[in-house]
Amino acid sequence: MATAAMLATLSTHVAHAESLLGPGTVDRVLIISIDGMHAIDFANCSKGVSPIDGGTPYCPHLASLAQRGVAYQQATTSRPSDSFPGLTAIVTGGSPRSTGAFYDVSYDRSLSPPAKTTPYGIVGGADLCPKVVGTQIGFDEEIDVNLTRIDAGGGIDPGFLPRDPRNHCAPVYPHSFIRVNTLFEVVKAAGGYTAWSDKHQSYELVKGRSGLGVDDFYAPEINSIPVSLPQVTLTACNPLPDQTAVASSNAWTDSFANIRCYDSLKVQAILSEINGRRHDGIGSAPVPTVFGMNFQAVSVGQKLIEKSVGMTGGYTDPYGVPTTPLLDEIKFVDHSIGLMVEALRARSLLDHTLIIISAKHGQSPTDPKRVQRIPADNASLAPPSSILSPKGVGPGFPVVQALEDDVSLIWLSENNLTQTAGNVALLEAHANQIGAGGGQIYAGPTLNLLFNDPAIDPRTPNIIVTPNVGVIYTGGTKKLAEHGGFAHDDTNVMLLVAHPSLAAATISTPVATTQIAPTVLAALGLDPSSLDAVRKEGTAILPALGH
Repeated sequence: MATAAMLATLSTHVAHAESLLGPGTVDRVLIISIDGMHAIDFANCSKGVSPIDGGTPYCPHLASLAQRGVAYQQATTSRPSDSFPGLTAIVTGGSPRSTGAFYDVSYDRSLSPPAKTTPYGIVGGADLCPKVVGTQIGFDEEIDVNLTRIDAGGGIDPGFLPRDPRNHCAPVYPHSFIRVNTLFEVVKAAGGYTAWSDKHQSYELVKGRSGLGVDDFYAPEINSIPVSLPQVTLTACNPLPDQTAVASSNAWTDSFANIRCYDSLKVQAILSEINGRRHDGIGSAPVPTVFGMNFQAVSVGQKLIEKSVGMTGGYTDPYGVPTTPLLDEIKFVDHSIGLMVEALRARSLLDHTLIIISAKHGQSPTDPKRVQRIPADNASLAPPSSILSPKGVGPGFPVVQALEDDVSLIWLSENNLTQTAGNVALLEAHANQIGAGGGQIYAGPTLNLLFNDPAIDPRTPNIIVTPNVGVIYTGGTKKLAEHGGFAHDDTNVMLLVAHPSLAAATISTPVATTQIAPTVLAALGLDPSSLDAVRKEGTAILPALGH
């Protein structure tokens, strides 16, 4: 469908046909998530810092977009700040209260185990539904047909999915696990064409509950074994540039160099879509009304210690000055976004494209001196789940599920306030051992202020522990940062909205990434209240964008 005809169709389907930025101003929206990209990362790279490149901006393409955009300094991502709820927030406008998405690995007291035991050990069996209700949920790479392959072996294996005992034990796909609709579904219903690229097959959640919201979905598996990529033409990836990280035990996130090849697959997908083709460059397709991708390079640059090449990522100081490996990743992402902008300009599409750049999550800590890996840096310390369930976590243990990065989400085998209070007391007694002395334990009334009461909502954890800033729950030493927590470094991300009609502005008013979804719809002349989560949570569009 031609762009003009498509927008005419959009306008006839909704009450709010005038765009947020003015009639005929926005035909499409490109959404980019630079996973891990803090507000301070964007401020430093777009303005420059003296130790780097003589103080000139080291992300010139992002700096250029900011000259016709609104930058939000106090943008907050989801809590927990994991990729799964982070992406869900961006595309639905909702928090876990309405979406039911807490983490890619979680627990649901109303669903039954999968038909098959997953590669990471979620116990399954054909006869476990409906007789067993309550199961661990694994919406990471473990639901792939083959998690070792970059194409995931062809997609999702339904045998690894949780099942719904109230619906004839049907497998529950990520898109049907999310309780609300997505912006892609709204755009599709109005006659638009949509596309999204991400890191796991499970991120097909963007399709929404209908399962039909995204026309062109692409998700090369980030935790697959790295292989040469002759199809990548943007950089040399055949063979991969870092041959120290291509063993069967490696993933794309194990290398500063190879992660750029991985991300280039998705960059090429965006360029193909801008040029009127599908993500693989094969076959013609409309230029999407809403499309986008996530970058992993910056997140890897922030977290990784790559011992095989003697390189350490992260920051040089508490002020967000990047190390050389992280600097290289930021420059790569900036260059890639520049390619997208030029492709839009070459096709005379740039003037009518709204570009939104943010992040699913931040990364903590930015201060390299604050890192404390538990138990890797001190064997006498332990994560909270080990205190509550020293013999293990899972069916038959007091802790049926625990997710621990730089936060601890704990689901208990007995969902009652008495047991919860006893476990909180045990954690308090071991506060120094779990790194929570200066942190926060959320349970009971304090938890219910943030999320639905676990006595009512089958997905809400019973206890959440947010430890001291810098604490990472890991037994290894190859990471110097993580995400998932509630700290400022976890949640304060960049957010830039760019369009030729906008004057450069910096907004210090607190905003949230949940506001991206209703803003996208308003920019296209669609009704933001078409989103379930927007209606439930009263999510507003981003300020300072109206005409």
